[in-house]
Amino acid sequence: MKKLLASAILLGLAAPQVATAAEEVNVYSYRQPFLVEPMFNEFTKETGIKVNVKFAKKGLAEKLQQEGEYSPADMILTTDISRLVELANKQLVQPVDSKVIEQNVPAQYRDSEDEWFALTLRSRNVYSSRDRVGRLPADFDYADLAKPEWKGKICTRSGKHPYNVSLVSSMIANHGEAEAKEWLEGVKANLARKPQGNDRAQVKAVKEGLCDLAIGNSYYLGKMVNDEKQKAWAEAVYINFPGQKADGTHVNVSGMAMAKYAPNKDNAQKLMEFLTGDKAQQMYAEVNYEYPVKDGVKRSELVASWGDFQADDLSLEKVADYHSTAIKLLDEVKFDL
Repeated sequence: MKKLLASAILLGLAAPQVATAAEEVNVYSYRQPFLVEPMFNEFTKETGIKVNVKFAKKGLAEKLQQEGEYSPADMILTTDISRLVELANKQLVQPVDSKVIEQNVPAQYRDSEDEWFALTLRSRNVYSSRDRVGRLPADFDYADLAKPEWKGKICTRSGKHPYNVSLVSSMIANHGEAEAKEWLEGVKANLARKPQGNDRAQVKAVKEGLCDLAIGNSYYLGKMVNDEKQKAWAEAVYINFPGQKADGTHVNVSGMAMAKYAPNKDNAQKLMEFLTGDKAQQMYAEVNYEYPVKDGVKRSELVASWGDFQADDLSLEKVADYHSTAIKLLDEVKFDL
Protein backbone atom coordinates (compact mmCIF):
# COMPACT_ATOMS: atom_id res chain seq x y z
CA MET A 1 0.00 0.00 0.00
CA LYS A 2 2.85 2.39 0.92
CA LYS A 3 4.48 1.67 -2.44
CA LEU A 4 1.22 2.40 -4.25
CA LEU A 5 0.78 5.71 -2.40
CA ALA A 6 4.35 6.69 -3.15
CA SER A 7 3.83 5.90 -6.82
CA ALA A 8 0.61 7.91 -6.89
CA ILE A 9 2.34 10.89 -5.28
CA LEU A 10 5.18 10.74 -7.80
CA LEU A 11 2.73 10.51 -10.68
CA GLY A 12 0.77 13.43 -9.30
CA LEU A 13 3.87 15.56 -9.07
CA ALA A 14 4.98 14.57 -12.54
CA ALA A 15 1.60 15.08 -14.21
CA PRO A 16 1.77 18.88 -14.57
CA GLN A 17 5.17 18.62 -16.23
CA VAL A 18 3.90 16.11 -18.75
CA ALA A 19 0.73 18.06 -19.45
CA THR A 20 2.39 21.45 -19.92
CA ALA A 21 2.16 22.50 -23.55
CA ALA A 22 4.98 24.32 -25.30
CA GLU A 23 4.90 27.98 -24.34
CA GLU A 24 3.94 30.39 -27.10
CA VAL A 25 3.03 33.97 -27.95
CA ASN A 26 0.78 35.10 -30.81
CA VAL A 27 1.67 38.22 -32.79
CA TYR A 28 -0.39 40.19 -35.32
CA SER A 29 2.04 42.09 -37.51
CA TYR A 30 2.05 44.80 -40.18
CA ARG A 31 5.83 44.43 -40.29
CA GLN A 32 7.20 42.19 -43.03
CA PRO A 33 8.44 38.63 -42.33
CA PHE A 34 12.05 39.24 -43.42
CA LEU A 35 12.37 41.96 -40.79
CA VAL A 36 10.84 40.40 -37.68
CA GLU A 37 11.32 36.66 -38.10
CA PRO A 38 15.09 36.73 -37.32
CA MET A 39 14.32 38.46 -34.01
CA PHE A 40 11.52 36.06 -33.19
CA ASN A 41 13.82 33.12 -33.88
CA GLU A 42 16.43 34.58 -31.55
CA PHE A 43 13.80 35.15 -28.86
CA THR A 44 12.65 31.53 -29.14
CA LYS A 45 16.25 30.34 -28.97
CA GLU A 46 16.83 32.29 -25.75
CA THR A 47 13.51 31.60 -24.01
CA GLY A 48 12.00 28.47 -25.54
CA ILE A 49 8.81 30.45 -26.23
CA LYS A 50 7.43 29.85 -29.73
CA VAL A 51 6.30 32.93 -31.68
CA ASN A 52 3.27 32.47 -33.95
CA VAL A 53 2.79 35.35 -36.40
CA LYS A 54 -0.15 36.47 -38.52
CA PHE A 55 1.07 38.95 -41.14
CA ALA A 56 -1.22 41.52 -42.75
CA LYS A 57 -1.05 44.68 -44.84
CA LYS A 58 -4.24 46.17 -43.40
CA GLY A 59 -7.28 45.48 -41.25
CA LEU A 60 -5.71 44.31 -37.99
CA ALA A 61 -7.71 46.73 -35.85
CA GLU A 62 -10.92 45.53 -37.49
CA LYS A 63 -9.88 41.91 -36.98
CA LEU A 64 -9.22 42.49 -33.29
CA GLN A 65 -12.62 44.15 -32.94
CA GLN A 66 -14.38 41.22 -34.62
CA GLU A 67 -12.58 38.63 -32.51
CA GLY A 68 -13.21 40.46 -29.24
CA GLU A 69 -12.40 38.53 -26.08
CA TYR A 70 -11.85 35.36 -28.11
CA SER A 71 -8.92 36.83 -30.02
CA PRO A 72 -5.75 34.71 -29.89
CA ALA A 73 -3.59 37.83 -30.34
CA ASP A 74 -1.13 38.62 -27.58
CA MET A 75 0.75 41.45 -29.24
CA ILE A 76 0.50 43.78 -32.24
CA LEU A 77 3.40 45.11 -34.30
CA THR A 78 2.73 48.06 -36.56
CA THR A 79 4.17 51.12 -38.25
CA ASP A 80 3.30 54.79 -37.83
CA ILE A 81 2.14 56.57 -34.70
CA SER A 82 -1.41 56.94 -36.06
CA ARG A 83 -1.91 53.16 -36.17
CA LEU A 84 -0.62 52.73 -32.63
CA VAL A 85 -2.93 55.44 -31.33
CA GLU A 86 -5.84 53.94 -33.28
CA LEU A 87 -5.40 50.67 -31.38
CA ALA A 88 -5.43 52.53 -28.07
CA ASN A 89 -8.39 54.73 -28.97
CA LYS A 90 -10.44 51.69 -29.98
CA GLN A 91 -9.56 50.05 -26.66
CA LEU A 92 -7.93 47.07 -28.37
CA VAL A 93 -4.80 47.09 -26.21
CA GLN A 94 -3.87 47.07 -22.54
CA PRO A 95 -1.20 48.83 -20.43
CA VAL A 96 2.14 47.11 -19.84
CA ASP A 97 3.96 47.89 -16.62
CA SER A 98 7.58 47.09 -17.37
CA LYS A 99 10.67 48.75 -15.92
CA VAL A 100 12.72 47.15 -18.69
CA ILE A 101 10.69 48.79 -21.47
CA GLU A 102 10.54 52.06 -19.54
CA GLN A 103 14.34 52.14 -19.33
CA ASN A 104 14.82 51.17 -22.98
CA VAL A 105 12.25 53.43 -24.67
CA PRO A 106 12.51 57.23 -24.15
CA ALA A 107 9.36 58.87 -22.81
CA GLN A 108 8.59 60.84 -25.99
CA TYR A 109 8.37 57.56 -27.91
CA ARG A 110 5.89 55.75 -25.67
CA ASP A 111 2.34 56.25 -24.52
CA SER A 112 1.86 58.08 -21.22
CA GLU A 113 -0.60 55.32 -20.24
CA ASP A 114 1.87 52.58 -21.29
CA GLU A 115 -0.48 51.25 -23.99
CA TRP A 116 2.00 51.46 -26.88
CA PHE A 117 5.76 51.71 -27.32
CA ALA A 118 8.06 52.62 -30.20
CA LEU A 119 10.57 50.04 -31.40
CA THR A 120 12.39 51.95 -34.15
CA LEU A 121 12.61 55.50 -35.45
CA ARG A 122 12.44 56.67 -39.06
CA SER A 123 13.17 60.27 -40.01
CA ARG A 124 11.17 62.22 -42.61
CA ASN A 125 13.84 63.63 -44.90
CA VAL A 126 14.20 65.88 -47.92
CA TYR A 127 16.23 64.38 -50.76
CA SER A 128 17.98 66.78 -53.13
CA SER A 129 19.39 66.24 -56.61
CA ARG A 130 23.17 65.91 -56.53
CA ASP A 131 23.52 67.43 -60.00
CA ARG A 132 21.00 70.26 -59.95
CA VAL A 133 20.84 71.28 -56.28
CA GLY A 134 23.59 69.69 -54.24
CA ARG A 135 23.39 69.27 -50.51
CA LEU A 136 20.88 71.60 -48.87
CA PRO A 137 22.09 74.25 -46.38
CA ALA A 138 22.48 73.19 -42.76
CA ASP A 139 19.64 75.50 -41.75
CA PHE A 140 17.15 74.10 -44.29
CA ASP A 141 13.77 73.57 -42.66
CA TYR A 142 10.47 71.98 -43.70
CA ALA A 143 9.10 75.53 -43.87
CA ASP A 144 11.49 76.20 -46.77
CA LEU A 145 9.59 73.71 -48.93
CA ALA A 146 6.90 76.38 -49.33
CA LYS A 147 9.29 79.06 -50.64
CA PRO A 148 8.66 80.27 -54.23
CA GLU A 149 12.19 79.26 -55.29
CA TRP A 150 11.07 75.61 -55.29
CA LYS A 151 8.02 76.14 -57.52
CA GLY A 152 7.54 73.08 -59.74
CA LYS A 153 10.48 71.29 -58.15
CA ILE A 154 9.07 69.10 -55.35
CA CYS A 155 7.81 65.52 -55.50
CA THR A 156 5.95 63.65 -52.78
CA ARG A 157 3.55 60.79 -52.28
CA SER A 158 -0.07 61.39 -51.25
CA GLY A 159 -0.53 63.91 -48.49
CA LYS A 160 -3.02 61.48 -46.95
CA HIS A 161 -0.38 58.77 -46.51
CA PRO A 162 0.29 58.24 -42.78
CA TYR A 163 3.92 59.37 -43.10
CA ASN A 164 2.88 62.73 -44.53
CA VAL A 165 -0.10 63.09 -42.20
CA SER A 166 2.27 62.73 -39.26
CA LEU A 167 4.60 65.35 -40.72
CA VAL A 168 1.69 67.77 -41.15
CA SER A 169 0.54 66.95 -37.60
CA SER A 170 3.96 67.89 -36.27
CA MET A 171 3.82 71.20 -38.18
CA ILE A 172 0.46 71.95 -36.55
CA ALA A 173 1.77 70.99 -33.11
CA ASN A 174 4.86 73.18 -33.50
CA HIS A 175 3.43 76.18 -35.38
CA GLY A 176 -0.35 76.20 -35.08
CA GLU A 177 -3.14 75.34 -37.49
CA ALA A 178 -3.18 78.60 -39.47
CA GLU A 179 0.56 78.57 -40.17
CA ALA A 180 0.49 74.87 -41.04
CA LYS A 181 -2.30 75.46 -43.56
CA GLU A 182 -0.39 78.30 -45.18
CA TRP A 183 2.66 76.04 -45.38
CA LEU A 184 0.65 73.26 -47.01
CA GLU A 185 -0.68 75.69 -49.61
CA GLY A 186 2.88 76.74 -50.39
CA VAL A 187 4.13 73.17 -50.72
CA LYS A 188 1.21 72.26 -52.97
CA ALA A 189 2.01 75.25 -55.20
CA ASN A 190 5.59 73.99 -55.51
CA LEU A 191 4.77 70.41 -56.54
CA ALA A 192 6.21 69.23 -59.83
CA ARG A 193 3.33 66.79 -60.29
CA LYS A 194 0.24 65.46 -58.56
CA PRO A 195 1.18 63.47 -55.43
CA GLN A 196 1.60 59.81 -56.38
CA GLY A 197 3.60 56.63 -55.82
CA ASN A 198 5.63 55.69 -52.76
CA ASP A 199 8.72 57.28 -51.20
CA ARG A 200 11.12 55.47 -53.54
CA ALA A 201 9.16 56.72 -56.57
CA GLN A 202 9.92 60.29 -55.50
CA VAL A 203 13.67 59.66 -55.48
CA LYS A 204 13.33 57.99 -58.88
CA ALA A 205 11.58 61.13 -60.13
CA VAL A 206 14.55 63.22 -58.98
CA LYS A 207 16.90 60.90 -60.87
CA GLU A 208 14.75 61.32 -64.00
CA GLY A 209 14.72 65.11 -63.69
CA LEU A 210 11.02 65.46 -62.92
CA CYS A 211 11.79 67.30 -59.70
CA ASP A 212 14.76 68.55 -57.67
CA LEU A 213 13.55 67.75 -54.15
CA ALA A 214 11.67 64.74 -52.79
CA ILE A 215 10.13 64.04 -49.40
CA GLY A 216 10.76 60.54 -48.05
CA ASN A 217 11.66 58.37 -45.08
CA SER A 218 15.32 57.72 -44.36
CA TYR A 219 15.36 53.92 -44.48
CA TYR A 220 14.22 53.82 -48.11
CA LEU A 221 17.63 55.18 -49.08
CA GLY A 222 19.24 52.11 -47.52
CA LYS A 223 16.86 49.83 -49.39
CA MET A 224 17.61 51.54 -52.71
CA VAL A 225 21.37 51.45 -52.18
CA ASN A 226 21.13 47.68 -51.78
CA ASP A 227 18.84 47.10 -54.75
CA GLU A 228 20.70 46.83 -58.06
CA LYS A 229 17.71 48.17 -60.01
CA GLN A 230 17.32 51.19 -57.71
CA LYS A 231 20.90 51.94 -56.72
CA ALA A 232 21.20 54.62 -59.43
CA TRP A 233 18.21 56.44 -57.91
CA ALA A 234 19.92 56.55 -54.52
CA GLU A 235 23.18 57.73 -56.05
CA ALA A 236 21.37 60.67 -57.69
CA VAL A 237 20.41 62.32 -54.39
CA TYR A 238 21.71 63.66 -51.11
CA ILE A 239 19.80 62.91 -47.92
CA ASN A 240 19.11 66.04 -45.86
CA PHE A 241 17.81 66.37 -42.30
CA PRO A 242 15.54 69.43 -42.09
CA GLY A 243 14.98 71.52 -39.01
CA GLN A 244 18.46 71.40 -37.50
CA LYS A 245 18.32 75.12 -36.72
CA ALA A 246 14.60 74.99 -35.87
CA ASP A 247 12.37 72.28 -34.36
CA GLY A 248 14.51 69.33 -35.40
CA THR A 249 13.85 66.57 -37.92
CA HIS A 250 10.43 64.93 -37.72
CA VAL A 251 10.60 61.25 -36.78
CA ASN A 252 7.93 58.59 -36.89
CA VAL A 253 8.09 55.09 -35.45
CA SER A 254 7.35 51.46 -35.78
CA GLY A 255 5.93 50.13 -32.54
CA MET A 256 4.14 47.52 -30.48
CA ALA A 257 1.25 47.06 -28.09
CA MET A 258 -0.18 44.22 -26.01
CA ALA A 259 -3.58 43.01 -27.16
CA LYS A 260 -6.46 43.66 -24.73
CA TYR A 261 -7.34 40.00 -24.24
CA ALA A 262 -3.83 38.52 -24.57
CA PRO A 263 -4.10 34.84 -23.55
CA ASN A 264 -0.32 34.62 -23.08
CA LYS A 265 0.24 37.92 -21.32
CA ASP A 266 3.47 37.03 -19.52
CA ASN A 267 5.07 35.68 -22.68
CA ALA A 268 3.95 38.75 -24.61
CA GLN A 269 5.63 41.02 -22.09
CA LYS A 270 8.83 38.99 -22.32
CA LEU A 271 8.82 39.39 -26.10
CA MET A 272 8.13 43.11 -25.84
CA GLU A 273 11.02 43.54 -23.43
CA PHE A 274 13.29 41.51 -25.72
CA LEU A 275 12.43 43.68 -28.73
CA THR A 276 13.52 46.82 -26.87
CA GLY A 277 16.81 45.25 -25.80
CA ASP A 278 20.26 45.64 -27.34
CA LYS A 279 20.27 42.50 -29.47
CA ALA A 280 16.89 43.03 -31.17
CA GLN A 281 17.49 46.76 -31.56
CA GLN A 282 20.79 46.04 -33.32
CA MET A 283 19.07 43.55 -35.62
CA TYR A 284 16.42 46.13 -36.54
CA ALA A 285 19.15 48.63 -37.33
CA GLU A 286 21.05 46.27 -39.63
CA VAL A 287 18.11 44.71 -41.47
CA ASN A 288 15.89 47.69 -42.23
CA TYR A 289 18.17 50.75 -41.92
CA GLU A 290 16.01 52.23 -39.18
CA TYR A 291 17.23 54.08 -36.10
CA PRO A 292 17.18 52.11 -32.83
CA VAL A 293 14.81 53.62 -30.29
CA LYS A 294 17.09 52.60 -27.42
CA ASP A 295 19.88 55.05 -26.71
CA GLY A 296 23.39 53.74 -27.19
CA VAL A 297 22.60 51.01 -29.70
CA LYS A 298 24.89 51.23 -32.72
CA ARG A 299 23.37 52.25 -36.05
CA SER A 300 24.13 50.27 -39.18
CA GLU A 301 27.30 51.41 -40.95
CA LEU A 302 25.31 52.74 -43.89
CA VAL A 303 22.88 54.73 -41.73
CA ALA A 304 25.76 56.13 -39.67
CA SER A 305 27.35 57.40 -42.90
CA TRP A 306 24.38 59.74 -43.42
CA GLY A 307 25.45 61.74 -40.39
CA ASP A 308 23.94 62.70 -37.06
CA PHE A 309 20.85 64.84 -36.65
CA GLN A 310 18.74 66.39 -33.94
CA ALA A 311 15.23 64.92 -33.85
CA ASP A 312 12.19 67.01 -33.00
CA ASP A 313 11.69 66.48 -29.26
CA LEU A 314 7.92 66.75 -29.59
CA SER A 315 6.10 63.84 -27.96
CA LEU A 316 4.62 61.55 -30.61
CA GLU A 317 1.54 61.29 -28.45
CA LYS A 318 1.06 65.03 -28.97
CA VAL A 319 1.70 64.69 -32.71
CA ALA A 320 -1.04 62.06 -32.87
CA ASP A 321 -3.47 64.49 -31.22
CA TYR A 322 -3.43 66.56 -34.43
CA HIS A 323 -4.01 63.68 -36.85
CA SER A 324 -7.62 64.57 -37.65
CA THR A 325 -6.76 68.26 -37.97
CA ALA A 326 -3.99 67.39 -40.41
CA ILE A 327 -6.44 65.39 -42.55
CA LYS A 328 -8.84 68.34 -42.47
CA LEU A 329 -6.15 70.78 -43.67
CA LEU A 330 -5.03 68.43 -46.45
CA ASP A 331 -8.64 68.32 -47.64
CA GLU A 332 -9.08 72.09 -47.38
CA VAL A 333 -6.04 72.84 -49.56
CA LYS A 334 -6.93 69.96 -51.93
CA PHE A 335 -3.35 68.75 -51.59
CA ASP A 336 -3.75 65.53 -53.58
CA LEU A 337 -5.83 67.02 -56.41
